[in-house]
Amino acid sequence: MDLFFPPVCGGCGKKGSIWCLDCQNKVQILNGILCEMCGLPQTKPAVCDTCRADRPHFRALRAWAVFDDPIRTALHKLKYRRNISLGYSLSLQMNDFVKDLNWPIDMIVPIPLGRKRMRERGYNQVAMIAKPLAMSLNVHYAPNQLKRRKETRSQVGLSSMERRENVRAAFEAGMGVIGKTVLVMDDVSTTGSTLSSSAEVLYASGAKDVFALTVARALPHHGLRHV
Repeated sequence: MDLFFPPVCGGCGKKGSIWCLDCQNKVQILNGILCEMCGLPQTKPAVCDTCRADRPHFRALRAWAVFDDPIRTALHKLKYRRNISLGYSLSLQMNDFVKDLNWPIDMIVPIPLGRKRMRERGYNQVAMIAKPLAMSLNVHYAPNQLKRRKETRSQVGLSSMERRENVRAAFEAGMGVIGKTVLVMDDVSTTGSTLSSSAEVLYASGAKDVFALTVARALPHHGLRHV
């Protein structure tokens, strides 16, 4: 099939592969000195002022990459252009990064879509990355352990406070998380409000510990208007 319909890179559009080597090499890995909780870059290894003032509910949040091209374009195509195969390709490249975090996780739980968005899109783009990642890490993939209690607005363009209010009490967790260390996963994080809200209900349902992971992180200079 590839001979007649050659795959196109989700990052740059070049023919020949779903996620080309050039784009793989251009990914800006988010490492260095980070806040011990929210994972944002800072000048010294400690908990940042924002997390000290308003402590998130997860134990720690890390993102694999900076939310810039080619990751930004790839995630957009995965989310809105039905380029589902990109999920597997991205999970492969993320695998070593997640292993190196050395988190003692028992299961991966993707942030769920609301019913309306699920009907419109037909799939959860986060699940397209989370499921193969769970398989490669040999941990349980548990998409049904987190559900939305209410439909929420898109977070794009909302302020930090509006984002927090938008996802307040938006989720409910299943009993399968009791005593488990959970990795809750999303595609992009900005303020971390969605992940913090989900971590809160996971703890309330009996999770032993909750870590958070995203494919990409929008840094403060990106702003909130388009993320």
